[in-house]
Amino acid sequence: MNVLSYKKNRMSTLPSKRDRASALPYKGGRYLRYLLPLGVLGVLTWLSSMVCHTNWASLAKGIHESLPYFKNLLAPDWSALSSLLKPALDSVLIALVGTFAGTLIAVFFALSAASNVAPRPVRFIVRALMGIERALPEIVILLFLVAAFGMGPFSGVLSLTIGCVGMLGKLLADAIEELDPVYIESMEAVGARKVQVLFFGVIQPIVPTIVSYGLFRFEMSIRLSIVLGAVGAGGIGMELYRAFSLYEYPRASMALLLILVLVFLSERGAAYLRKKYFT
Repeated sequence: MNVLSYKKNRMSTLPSKRDRASALPYKGGRYLRYLLPLGVLGVLTWLSSMVCHTNWASLAKGIHESLPYFKNLLAPDWSALSSLLKPALDSVLIALVGTFAGTLIAVFFALSAASNVAPRPVRFIVRALMGIERALPEIVILLFLVAAFGMGPFSGVLSLTIGCVGMLGKLLADAIEELDPVYIESMEAVGARKVQVLFFGVIQPIVPTIVSYGLFRFEMSIRLSIVLGAVGAGGIGMELYRAFSLYEYPRASMALLLILVLVFLSERGAAYLRKKYFT
């Protein structure tokens, strides 16, 4: 047996590092890195519940007292379906128009916020505006628009459009900045005009990204249109809020079923389009 094979056999018979660690006596410090974060999280949760005046007894009592209301929701009023279809369609159209208009405007904002397209001062101003918009929830924007234009679907469409611009503008600007600069420089080298470079060298390559993000935003807009409807944008959200306010729980249950159907169909439809045409 040569020296190399001897060393190899000797190393194979030695216990591994994991075996040596398991043979050592138990030490609580080995689990400190797991227990310490859990302990800190537990203390923070307890302090937060104290600050928020959380009353667990009231929670248990409230759950018990709300059981009859849940029982009423288990019997939807199917006769109200015909009167709820139009508000449900209004919510879909609010989401569709707001998403479509917001996506188109977001493309122009993205071009103005991309470092490889827009000059530095313009990019700074546009990104600051989109950051301010993302800091404001759509429901806050809707409250301003309701004060300016009144309650109704128009305020809801404007709110979703503005929210769409802030979100998609940032995402599309990042997508534009990730484009290969060689392709754009080659178009400029052969004498392409600025408009041609923007259309064929910047916008055309990210069309699948625009559509994919737009479909994702449409899924969000369906949910947001329901929430915004309850505070003045109309649609099925307003009908749901009115039914709960008047204690018409069977009608509210029917509205909830329609909302579930809308959300499910929007998610499945968007996933089908992305899979069929953009993958």
